[in-house]
Amino acid sequence: MTPFVLPHALHGGGPHKVIAVHGWLADRSAFDPVLPDLDREAFQYALVDLRGYGAARAEPGAFTTAEGAADVLALADRLGWQRFSLVGHSMGGSVAQRVVAAAPRRVRRLVGVSPVPASGLPLPPPQRELFSAAAHVSENRRTILDLTTGGRRPAAWLDRMVARSLERSEPGAFRAWLDSWAGEDFAGEVTGSAVPALAVTGALDPALNAELTRRTWLRWFAAGQVVELPSAGHYAMDETPLELIRTVEDFLRADGDDGDGGSPGGTDGATAAGDGTAAG
Repeated sequence: MTPFVLPHALHGGGPHKVIAVHGWLADRSAFDPVLPDLDREAFQYALVDLRGYGAARAEPGAFTTAEGAADVLALADRLGWQRFSLVGHSMGGSVAQRVVAAAPRRVRRLVGVSPVPASGLPLPPPQRELFSAAAHVSENRRTILDLTTGGRRPAAWLDRMVARSLERSEPGAFRAWLDSWAGEDFAGEVTGSAVPALAVTGALDPALNAELTRRTWLRWFAAGQVVELPSAGHYAMDETPLELIRTVEDFLRADGDDGDGGSPGGTDGATAAGDGTAAG
């Protein structure tokens, strides 16, 4: 039986390899707004679909951040990337921190975009119900999107984001992922990490804000930084794509290593599925 490989799209052909992991409400298309302006000569990005999302929507699994991290490492092995950086949005930030916990020497730099803390995100009962029911209630997804962007985004954007989320996530997996990213605490596994780690937060995000991130991220990562984008909420890729690209790529460029000794890549926009064939 062919082993599972995270469906992914490669963008750019640069020597600095980067794996980008999406959040709870989207598949890898969450990064579409930033794709036109990435530095494809300095970096090669692999954008993945976690189990239960996008081209991996029907893939069975435990739907945990630990499993997601193992899948990311397996993909890096398949790509021949011995060392790489990570970018993770929200839930994907938790997955990325799990990769650091599992294989710290393989990670050049870590970026969390509104990252869920490694300690999890305990939700009060009303919020827990809102998030839990979002697996099957589209209006709940819309409410979450609106709340986490400060109530300032157009109705059409909210509707489009909800429609994409429903189309590209499997409800059972979506619900299971919530228990993992919100409820699991693995902070002890990353505390004291020397991996350079940047957290990018949005000033309009009331939940995963700069204050919470400074209390968590900076306590765990010895070389941690927090940057707040004043015009962004929880979805900086959509809300402030140019500011996000500049902030993230400047941080990644600060790494002095010129390469990882892996395969040269050079693909731009190619898409691969778990069996190595093209995926939609």
